[in-house]
Amino acid sequence: MSHWPGPQAVQEERWSVECHTQASATDAYGTIDFQDSADRNCHAKYVRVAVDTKAEALLQLMLREWQMERPKLLLTVHGGAENFPLPLKVRQAFSKGLITAAQSTGAWIFTDGINTGVSLYVGEAVKAYGTNGRRKRNAVGVTPWGVIDNHGDLIGRDVLRPYQPLRSPLSKTVCLNSLHSHFLLVDDGTLGKHGCQLGLRRKLERHIQLQKIHPRVNQGVPVVCVVVEGGPDIVSMVLDYVSSVPPVPVFVFEGSGRSADLLAFLHKQTAMDRCAVPLSSSTVPCESIRPP
Repeated sequence: MSHWPGPQAVQEERWSVECHTQASATDAYGTIDFQDSADRNCHAKYVRVAVDTKAEALLQLMLREWQMERPKLLLTVHGGAENFPLPLKVRQAFSKGLITAAQSTGAWIFTDGINTGVSLYVGEAVKAYGTNGRRKRNAVGVTPWGVIDNHGDLIGRDVLRPYQPLRSPLSKTVCLNSLHSHFLLVDDGTLGKHGCQLGLRRKLERHIQLQKIHPRVNQGVPVVCVVVEGGPDIVSMVLDYVSSVPPVPVFVFEGSGRSADLLAFLHKQTAMDRCAVPLSSSTVPCESIRPP
């Protein structure tokens, strides 16, 4: 809910999330019924959440209400949000590797959940190598509420909402990808602005990392970052992952373009220096993956 100054306001006040939004009980949660395919039945659980929602509450929702299986691995996929071409060999290596790792370990996959860019490639990987069962897919889109096309159609408590993931080519909004199984729709009061979901997503990843993979095993859930293409912000994001405690390993797909190729190039150019200096146990290098 946004509180805008009235017409009698004398001073111009700069709008901010902190001063001009007020949290209230969520008014949008339930199940999305994607209408983009006649040959499959694609449903996904969703909830609209505040940008400052506690990670503990989100994980409790995912495990208890959505009944997701506790993860043994978390794959967080980052990259380009706009559509970009991906060479066939890179696409095949990415798709098969991602789904094989997810299915063999019972992993969760985090993406932006939109129907463009790297999230679209994740959806295509699920379709090609995965399964349509929501419990087995566990592909979670963490998406800004304010950029979703016709997000007003999703308002309702514990509802089944038909959703058509089609938009005008000239529109600045995005559609949700129908191959994802769950959506956390992050709302900070803004419209048409990307990025508000990243802080909450990273906070949730850290909390999941602290969970034990089994009650009898004293080991947290491993988190692995996967990078495909991407803009300049990906470089600082990778630095955050490898510098965190404990560090998060990053797999970069060489040949996918832009930041991924830059990171792969730097990784290879500094290989001699890394070989000369032994790595400490707390250091996790960034790995680049070149398709066969």
